[in-house]
Amino acid sequence: MAQVGIIGGGAFGTAMACVLRRQRHEVVLWAREAEVVGAINRDRANTMFLRGVTLPDGIVATPDMGVAVRDAQIVLLAPPAQHMRAVTTQLRPWLAAGTPVVSCSKGIEQGSYALMSQVLAVTLPDAPVSILSGPSFAAEIAVDLPAGVTLACADPALGAHLEQAIGSARFRVYLSDDVIGSQISGVMKNVLSIACGIVTGKNLGNSMRAMLVARGLAETVDLGLVLGARLETFLGLSGIGDIDLSCNSPQSRNMSLGMALGEGRSLADVLGERITVQEGVHSASAVAALADRLGVEMPIARLVDRVLNQSADPGREIDTLMALPFGVERTVVPWLRRGPQPA
Repeated sequence: MAQVGIIGGGAFGTAMACVLRRQRHEVVLWAREAEVVGAINRDRANTMFLRGVTLPDGIVATPDMGVAVRDAQIVLLAPPAQHMRAVTTQLRPWLAAGTPVVSCSKGIEQGSYALMSQVLAVTLPDAPVSILSGPSFAAEIAVDLPAGVTLACADPALGAHLEQAIGSARFRVYLSDDVIGSQISGVMKNVLSIACGIVTGKNLGNSMRAMLVARGLAETVDLGLVLGARLETFLGLSGIGDIDLSCNSPQSRNMSLGMALGEGRSLADVLGERITVQEGVHSASAVAALADRLGVEMPIARLVDRVLNQSADPGREIDTLMALPFGVERTVVPWLRRGPQPA
């Protein structure tokens, strides 16, 4: 049994509190919102971000970041990706040197184009960093439905320790040392699920959505390999597993957003109705800019960026995508033979 601090009282942070508390860990969760703290401590519920779930006994919520990580042996980080830098800068004075942190946030920072591990290398330089990623809807793991995820960690010994602490028969953890690759798919699945939602909202069929998943995976691989990831990572849980889940279920916040855009609603109207963050909205522009910088062809990611950030018409963008010149579908075999090519 370990003392675990969780930073972030949104849906996924709360769900991970459920996962860890069922394993008899002492869990203290920091939330910015006073109503979230009160509801968890009083009602065993997070009605703001995770409706309909009764939390296990013993989860303690606090508005005090220092209390959340005091004596913590493991700290999970689950703020929105665009807030990771600010939140962990605030956390740094309270976190004991050497305390392992596990990032659960999937996104790329706008402006810097930094992955979460790169943000944490600056804001928490004394903390060993791991990445938790993979197909895991918060509403499902919170009620103990089975799932499997990837834990990416550069230190094999630390990875094995965290695997045993976090994993269970209902929440399987698979180790990887590809910290970059495990994050790239987490970024891209949010962007791709918006594209798949647009297609679904416009009633363009399952065949079109399957094409976007397959070609979107190819874009993800191209970007990841240029950044130093390994191909096999994209064939696992944090790769195609996460993409498949998010691109094929309206339960995905990003896919449901895309569906609304495909049905003709405006981005401002849809976001105005929601209190949760759709990470793909923020990641799309960063991915498109990063692709330009690295010279990576990513037509689907650019389509999503134009719809979200340049007021492009979704239907016209789909037509433009389908009108691109025909080409040869590259298989993974050349990559396996020669490895990633320079940008």
